[in-house]
Amino acid sequence: MRIVILAVFTIISVHLLAQTEPVIDTSKNIILLKERSFGALFHTQGWGVKYSQGYNKTAFNRRMLIFEFAEIQSLRQIRTINPYFTNSKSYVYGKLNSIFMLRGSFGYYKQLNRKPYWGGVELRFFYVGGFSLAIAKPIYLYILNASPIIYEYSLTEERYDPDEHFVDNIFGRASFTRGFNHLDFFPGIHAKVGLDFDYASYRNKLKSLEVGATLDVFPRPVPIMAFNDPNYYFLTLYLNFNFGKRYN
Repeated sequence: MRIVILAVFTIISVHLLAQTEPVIDTSKNIILLKERSFGALFHTQGWGVKYSQGYNKTAFNRRMLIFEFAEIQSLRQIRTINPYFTNSKSYVYGKLNSIFMLRGSFGYYKQLNRKPYWGGVELRFFYVGGFSLAIAKPIYLYILNASPIIYEYSLTEERYDPDEHFVDNIFGRASFTRGFNHLDFFPGIHAKVGLDFDYASYRNKLKSLEVGATLDVFPRPVPIMAFNDPNYYFLTLYLNFNFGKRYN
């Protein structure tokens, strides 16, 4: 009888202990071959968005295809207003073009460490490169035109011309939509290197912070500011937040 009671007690104890033990998510140890993500990036000359697809070539190396759209600003641009009119609009004096960058990249993400089953951060080193296309949209401004009546002016929308438009006759920026019919395109190449910190809790989820540098190079210089030399290259540092999923 004692043996039976002891056996029952042992079975109940084991069952209770099994209920209180932490459940290990074994799915975290599964290698998922594919991934897809979207991201927002902030760099030293503007902002951008990103879409990427990846495939595990091996357990430690991932091939990545990346597309980015980013704004590029001049480091020397300063926003100002016409001091003689209280209702004037702000603008960047001397800015010839708004620059937008399209990038298509291919490269590799190399895993440096793997997360333990309880979570943590997975670190990857990456290097990618590919095609760049800088798109220049000309700047349009509201220009003050004198009339025969003193202190009265008319406004016209004109493409900024540094030889004709100055601080005293610029009223402010025109509509952003002006200039899309006069786009100019500058093809080039780029390369990116950096580190990717994956902090997602589960293997099928993707949450990461990417830190890196991008170099865009162009055979034809890209003009941003009127009083500075055109840019043959852009070197930017950036932070990129990615969100997505992994799957097979």
